[in-house]
Amino acid sequence: MEEIFKALILGIIQGITEFLPISSTAHLVIIPWVFGWSGAIDSLSFDIAVHLGTLFSLLYCFWRDWMNIFFKDLKMLSYLIIGSIPAGLAGVVLHDFIETSLRNPLIIVFTLVFVGILMLISEKVGKKIRKNVKFSDAFIIGIAQAFALIPGVSRSGITITAGLFRGLDRAYAAKFSFLLSTPAIAGAGFLDFYKSMKMGLSHDYNLFLIGFVSAAITGVVAIKFLLNFLRKYPLHLFIYYRWILAGVIFLLYFLR
Repeated sequence: MEEIFKALILGIIQGITEFLPISSTAHLVIIPWVFGWSGAIDSLSFDIAVHLGTLFSLLYCFWRDWMNIFFKDLKMLSYLIIGSIPAGLAGVVLHDFIETSLRNPLIIVFTLVFVGILMLISEKVGKKIRKNVKFSDAFIIGIAQAFALIPGVSRSGITITAGLFRGLDRAYAAKFSFLLSTPAIAGAGFLDFYKSMKMGLSHDYNLFLIGFVSAAITGVVAIKFLLNFLRKYPLHLFIYYRWILAGVIFLLYFLR
């Protein structure tokens, strides 16, 4: 029962923080670290579940866009392919190094603060007017997405920020960020699944289902919330949250 509760909480956190610009990895590293959680929730199987849950969220919210992209808007399809290459290469080459060497609370503190500063600068200097992407936008935002592999960066945070620096409208930058994240999240889930098959791991299907469903439902809510929020408001709420979270983690690191 305790493991089910942990899976539910972490699935909800994954669904929310994967799409809000506050870093899902930071929360999924820090919460088990603070409470001393381990076991089945700290497994490849559970990672697969929450990745598939957030992938479902994206497909549910943007399936019409994907249908249009595949059958009508081939230029956008090419931009999404171009934008996915940097993160795909970085994920294959650096995944194990990042998982073993960069999941450190102090690194997360630094990235939460630093990317928050970038978000603040992008709000000040970005024109926030364009509702279309060019080749150069897709390439630069794709490079930015590769840095999201580092805990604390946030995929949506860094890609929306890159979009704002390129002059994109806030809500449009967020939508492009979500479309671009779809193949990245699918690729991460496939990579974890391949590793689990190669290692011959068994799966706790109850925890798998709970992680999947909770991440999927909260992911849909988070996507819709952020798109509506950014049509009216800047990123400052999330910037301040990142800095407060960084301060809390920094204090806990030295008090524990």
